[in-house]
Amino acid sequence: MTDDRENTGAPVLDVQNLSVRFRMRGGRDIAAVSDARFSVAAGECLALVGESGCGKSVLASALLGLLPANAETTGSAVLGGDTDLLTADERTLARTVRGRRIGLVPQSPAAHLTPVRTVRAQLEETLRELTGARGSALHKAAVAAAARASFPDGHLDRYPHELSGGLAQRAATALALIGDAPLLLADEPTTGLDRDLVVRTVDELRRHTDEGRALLIITHDLAAAERIADRVAVMYAGRIVEIADAPGFFGAPGPRHPYAKGLLDALPERDFAPIPGMPPELGALPDGCAFAARCAYADARCTGERPAFTADLACHHGLTGRAHSPTKESADA
Repeated sequence: MTDDRENTGAPVLDVQNLSVRFRMRGGRDIAAVSDARFSVAAGECLALVGESGCGKSVLASALLGLLPANAETTGSAVLGGDTDLLTADERTLARTVRGRRIGLVPQSPAAHLTPVRTVRAQLEETLRELTGARGSALHKAAVAAAARASFPDGHLDRYPHELSGGLAQRAATALALIGDAPLLLADEPTTGLDRDLVVRTVDELRRHTDEGRALLIITHDLAAAERIADRVAVMYAGRIVEIADAPGFFGAPGPRHPYAKGLLDALPERDFAPIPGMPPELGALPDGCAFAARCAYADARCTGERPAFTADLACHHGLTGRAHSPTKESADA
């Protein structure tokens, strides 16, 4: 997919037909990600949203080369126009990509932090490696890095097990921001935080983006996505089914895919109407649209034919805003 916004130049990250399959014992395959296509430009935040288990974090792990040995990836994910993250070797990823060209705010910050070292020690180590700071300049830089993520300097000499969930999240964010990587990947950065900390966290990430860097935030928190995103990519059963500009997605005319509409309608501040049914197993996806069994708009074509991803949408019908009604065939079913 090509970013059509003006004057953005080449995307920082361009993903084309990215698929991830897990080869299981007995010859069974799990289709965790299927044909993902998206790009992220400098100064832009793309929010990848969807229910838990839809494949968002697997996609993030594929971009960083952190998948287990039984994973098979196809497609491409080009960083900065010159490095395909899917074919780069571990040495390249470890020495030139992770931390330097891609900063990571991990899904589980407490597990990401080194348990036997203080936050200050971990900040200083990262600063030495990525910026070359030494001596008194290093100590000042560590305090500044903590402040950038609203981490209180009075807690710098604490160990990870002494931190609350919110403080651990801010420590991980501070580490990710060091080095000002061109792309920041934030995987569920607001999980477990109260609403005030969610707002602080997404605002910090937005400031980083507004300085001209790209941000891919992976989240199931639609309120956070609405606050921070320029565009939204909706994932269902391992597949991106819609990409839309955030203002139109959260406002008018609204999402075009029935699943995306269902996600918004389920919010307490909206209709508070849950999507009926359950997602299909990724190891037993149907031949047609994976959402058809839960969709009020589905017809025979939906159950028999998988919709292509065209014009940033994978749906045989496509909604035209909230006034759209179910098809007569589905309504009569």
